[in-house]
Amino acid sequence: MEFVKEFATFLYKKEIIKFGDYTLASGKKSSYYVDLRLVPSYPIEFRKMVKHLESKIVQDIGLDSFDSIVSVPTGGLVIASALAIETIRPLIYVRSKPKDYGTTKSIEGEIRDDMAVVMIDDVATTGGSVVNAVKSLKDAKISVKDAYVIVNRMEGADEALSELDVRMHSVLNILQITEALYEQNLVDKNVLDKVKDQINK
Repeated sequence: MEFVKEFATFLYKKEIIKFGDYTLASGKKSSYYVDLRLVPSYPIEFRKMVKHLESKIVQDIGLDSFDSIVSVPTGGLVIASALAIETIRPLIYVRSKPKDYGTTKSIEGEIRDDMAVVMIDDVATTGGSVVNAVKSLKDAKISVKDAYVIVNRMEGADEALSELDVRMHSVLNILQITEALYEQNLVDKNVLDKVKDQINK
């Protein structure tokens, strides 16, 4: 739990997580905004985050349970690249749409039928981008059983992935982050209640 408290405080103090009224890319309203693309600007915290992700994967499924690490551009790909270097594992990524020139591939990197991969992304809300990537991988006869994110916003991604027989794991979720900040008097009860309401919707 020490990592949760420390990392939540870092996210808040560097304004990587902000509380207020925000509109997300999907058009949905949110009582907070989290942008993990800022984390690599702080290499010490970034490496701690990646090492924590690595430990979680080792503990949950082991590094021998997959052939490659896979991600989706852009937020998750930076994290997956760092993880691939730390674990000395091959990296592939799935484009949101196939490129319209050259090889017109949607999956970049060395792939083969029946290989197993672990999916990495930064933040999960409804799971849309990961769901689309998983479908592309399955179409290419690539097995994906586990997806890891740094922050789970707890708004349906677990269920969406479960329908594709993929287990969702997260290093931490928005409730843990907000509760850690509330316990340190960095946010008030009103903020915590708004986050809880958003999850329960």
